[in-house]
Amino acid sequence: MGAVIWMFGSDSLSGATQVAMMVIAFFTALIGLKNSVSWAEIEKSIVRSSTKTTGPILIFLSIGALIGSFMLSGAVPSLLYYGLNILSPTYFYPLTCLICALVAICIGSSWTTAATIGVALMGVSYGFALSPEITAGAIISGAYFGDKMSPLSETTNLAPSIAGSDLFEHIRHMAWVSVPSFVIAVLAFFAIGLSAPAIEGSQTSIDAFILTLEQHFNISPINLIPIALLLWLAVKKTPAFLAIIGVSLLACVFTLIFQYDVLLNFAGGSSAAVLFKSLWTVLFDGFSISTDNASVNSLLSRGGMASMVNMAWLVIASMMMTGVLERIGYIDVLMGVLVKFVSSTGSLIASTMATCLGVNIVTGDQYMSLVLPGQMWKSEFVKHNLANVNLSRTLEDAGTLTSPLIPWNACGVYMAGTLAVVTIGYLPYCFFNLINPVMALLFAFLNVKILRV
Repeated sequence: MGAVIWMFGSDSLSGATQVAMMVIAFFTALIGLKNSVSWAEIEKSIVRSSTKTTGPILIFLSIGALIGSFMLSGAVPSLLYYGLNILSPTYFYPLTCLICALVAICIGSSWTTAATIGVALMGVSYGFALSPEITAGAIISGAYFGDKMSPLSETTNLAPSIAGSDLFEHIRHMAWVSVPSFVIAVLAFFAIGLSAPAIEGSQTSIDAFILTLEQHFNISPINLIPIALLLWLAVKKTPAFLAIIGVSLLACVFTLIFQYDVLLNFAGGSSAAVLFKSLWTVLFDGFSISTDNASVNSLLSRGGMASMVNMAWLVIASMMMTGVLERIGYIDVLMGVLVKFVSSTGSLIASTMATCLGVNIVTGDQYMSLVLPGQMWKSEFVKHNLANVNLSRTLEDAGTLTSPLIPWNACGVYMAGTLAVVTIGYLPYCFFNLINPVMALLFAFLNVKILRV
């Protein structure tokens, strides 16, 4: 795994990592056959493991449709417009963190947030003569909080699918740790911002972004109704698949009413058949826009069920690998060593977090830091009468959040390259990513918000 990620870099998730998992499963199966485990038994374990992912894969695909419809309907463009208009040089760091959090919650991607709004904000920080390292830390803190709390995020869907918990229950349970951690992080950026020199600089990139949104979309608070409805359905514990598909279809209706000109440009025609075909295309192939602003194009041209196929492939391949590892006894042997350090709920969660961090360091892949520890520790959480949401929250607290802090991790490499700040430079200022795991450990050892069966 580590060798493949090293060779292919950030492109490894496009297929190289999946092939590595299947090759690992192949050689592991050979070891099983040598030790008198029949292929029928191994295959049965693979099927049992993979069956757990059917529901989450359906959610992944529906999320792709939702993202595309949110772009076309003006929901995300309107949110970007209102967010960028509150930017102030005096409070640049906390506002940067908040804006990136809002964007990441809406699009469910820390990488896309950093590559678009994050890059623009980095440029503004140079205009304000502010620290690029602190700005990068604020961008990553906000982006990963938003990614972690978004029902559109791949990792936020992957963690509960591995642990066996419900998506919206998982998000609500994470909020107990993540929200206070994020508030502390924003306050820290606020304190730093007050002591920073208030030097006026160019805000050209932000103004250009806002102007482009005004020119190409009908910006209105009404466009935010689908987003608000999705959040309300989440609070009401509506099944994720039903909520996401329903809101996606509503966003298509909003497109016809409020973004008709955008739909005409996207469709390239005005007949009813062409417009219907274009709305259908957005659901399976995503939305694309061509403007004079490359950042707007990159941020808004995304979505569609097809964009989630690689993620579904990754989940299936990882479940195949862990199914074989589990059947031949690899996980049992490893757990036999690790459980010796577990004597309480706190030590169990601490051991799980340490395993997530270790996998992140060894493999350089945040997805594996969720999948492998989740499979390893799931039975121990059951033995301790802990609800599955405790495991899914722990996987995100230690797996998702530490990935951009490791220089050779795919996330660390991506963030450093995208924001043009070395990992070791921005690491001390990723306050949310540093505070959240510590807060999670405190909650664990103090038995605060630990849900039991």
